[in-house]
Amino acid sequence: MKKLIIALALGIGLTGFAQETTPQQNRANMEKMTPEQRQQKHLDRLTKELTLDAKQQVAVGKILTEKSAKAQDMKAQKDTRKASGDKMTTEERTAFKNAMQAEKTDTEAKMKAVLSADQYQKWLDIREENKEKMKEKRRGGM
Repeated sequence: MKKLIIALALGIGLTGFAQETTPQQNRANMEKMTPEQRQQKHLDRLTKELTLDAKQQVAVGKILTEKSAKAQDMKAQKDTRKASGDKMTTEERTAFKNAMQAEKTDTEAKMKAVLSADQYQKWLDIREENKEKMKEKRRGGM
């Protein structure tokens, strides 16, 4: 009986290690992509999910390019500050947060102008789903 219990415990323990860790592989592939490739992949996914026409694709592509450039600039500023060892003051943090909020509002306004009402609502839903997925990953749901 004792041997049976040990065998079961060992078998259950080993099956936990047999699971794949694919999320890390996906992240590694994303890091290898250039910003332009990531933007194109995002545009392709939006085109498929929102059924964008050619004119909308061009407009959304421009919006994504602008958004990506601004994000890279903000990341560069953050990295330089981090490299120098300086921490943001409360005022700088508030200004940064306000700039990010203004960028988000601007992007939403531009997307609303380009997309139809149904497409815009679906885009908001997709963003909300992605936000929830990121929260889940941060909590350790990997």
